[in-house]
Amino acid sequence: MWNYDRRLMYPVKIKNKNPELAKFVIAQYGGPDGELGASLRYLSQRYTMPTAETKGILNDIGTEELAHLEMVGAIVYQLTRDLDSKIVKESGFGDYFINHTTGVYPANSNGSPFTAAYIAVTGDPIADLNEDLAAEQKARATYDNILRLSDDPDVNDAIRFLREREVVHYQRFGEANHTNLRRFCPYKR
Repeated sequence: MWNYDRRLMYPVKIKNKNPELAKFVIAQYGGPDGELGASLRYLSQRYTMPTAETKGILNDIGTEELAHLEMVGAIVYQLTRDLDSKIVKESGFGDYFINHTTGVYPANSNGSPFTAAYIAVTGDPIADLNEDLAAEQKARATYDNILRLSDDPDVNDAIRFLREREVVHYQRFGEANHTNLRRFCPYKR
């Protein structure tokens, strides 16, 4: 189906443990504006797109979002690896730890599990592409919020890379939306 390169899209090398920060970052793994929802949304929407070009854009970005999911998972894992009970208790990571230990589980920052309700697929190219534009901005805003709360330069480096990719995706979806509006708008005069 895809060729898989067994390395992260961007290196993730977190030196310091920080389970409190991991609770924030996990939002981009399984939260409402996270990478899991984005990848599933785009890979599902591609089927009803009217042009091969737009299908290709959704396939490319949806696949890249899977790579982002892998990066976010690596960040969370590296922030929580080898935790002792004292750190778990002091950091407020106990609720997560009780259910998942340090496994990377798709949830939002409050611990609510991922749900398919996060995925918007209408079958209407214009509606779906506008949803995608909004989704990329919400993901960017979540990354901005993580950067506001993080003082770890290793985490911030990877998060900035991911944030930058959301901006590029937004631009590509904007171009696709503009093209589809011109070709397929049901309200043409």
